[in-house]
Amino acid sequence: MAALDAPVRAPSGLYPLRLTVTARPLVFGGHAIARRLGKTGIPDWSVAETWECSDVPGSGSVVANGPLAGRTLRRVVADHPEELMGEGWAGEYFPVLTKFIDAAGALPVHLHADDETARRLEGQRNGKTEAWHVLDAAPGATALCGVKDGVTSDRLRAALEAQEFDDVLRRLPVRAGETVYVPGGTLHSFGPDTLVYEIEQTSDIQQHAMRWRMEDGSAVSDEEFGAHLDMLMRQADLEPRPDFTPGLGIAVGDAVERVFLCAGPYFALERWRAGTEEPVRHFFATAQILTNVGLPVRVRAGEWYEELGRAETLLLPAACGHVEITGPADVLFGYLPDLDRDVHRPLREAGYPLQAIESLGASAGAGAGAGAGASASASAGAGSRLR
Repeated sequence: MAALDAPVRAPSGLYPLRLTVTARPLVFGGHAIARRLGKTGIPDWSVAETWECSDVPGSGSVVANGPLAGRTLRRVVADHPEELMGEGWAGEYFPVLTKFIDAAGALPVHLHADDETARRLEGQRNGKTEAWHVLDAAPGATALCGVKDGVTSDRLRAALEAQEFDDVLRRLPVRAGETVYVPGGTLHSFGPDTLVYEIEQTSDIQQHAMRWRMEDGSAVSDEEFGAHLDMLMRQADLEPRPDFTPGLGIAVGDAVERVFLCAGPYFALERWRAGTEEPVRHFFATAQILTNVGLPVRVRAGEWYEELGRAETLLLPAACGHVEITGPADVLFGYLPDLDRDVHRPLREAGYPLQAIESLGASAGAGAGAGAGASASASAGAGSRLR
């Protein structure tokens, strides 16, 4: 067994990667990421977001351990595309972004363009569909997500101009443990008193409907607000009406539970919990973003063996193929799926009907369809391809 402070390279040459984290001090943030989750190594001031695994330009992660320390995630993708992402992968960047978000205050009402709109109006290679998994929420917490049925574009714009959001947007109850899949183009907000793990396409495009800036709360001029609203209305999709779901669970061992939280062509997210009778044993064929949302755990991948602390993240290359986590454990796995292989098949074998499986997000208005072919299509739209 390797010492905890001496990681060993996996036989493939890649090994579990610890990544640097970007902390963002936006006005809606607080101290929950450190105080509730127990995350260390972040600033002592109010933090709204920590970007756990990111290949967004200007906020990209850097490898912090082992022989690849100091290399950007972008460089690792370029140098080890199939070892990192799986057989047949070729692409310019890592396609999945994950964050902790502390909505101590309410987020601005905003949206992210879908793929087609991002290319047409923003000059970007892809848009941003996302999902929120609620880690903690105060009693009575709510989120705005999607436009109410029957609201026209003109009525929506008038309400946004007046900042009367509840007149036109759906307000949903928020409960810890639930997840909502939010297609690109969907107006949304959540908070206050809500702590979320977010998984999304690799992008930072957004359009706000607020008269203040989320960076510092300063006022936006009428002229600038009007320009923002013009662009937002060109990108808004009035059709999606996502709902929170508890996910679909599968028992995989003695006191080991696997819950599929969301799944679509751009990403999937699972939560695994285990007691002390058996470890979490997870086999995979695509890169896994492993995030610990419980007590410290011991992680083994091949000959690599280390402790993963509270609210810490590892990027597990596809070449590792298998990970074992000693419990008690409460961890998240985020990844770019082959929907049929990674999601549909295990859930069908567990007896879930197609309608329940699709409620996780694959048919929630993402505009890219479902199934393995959709995964390839989404990857291609993000500047990557499967050969």
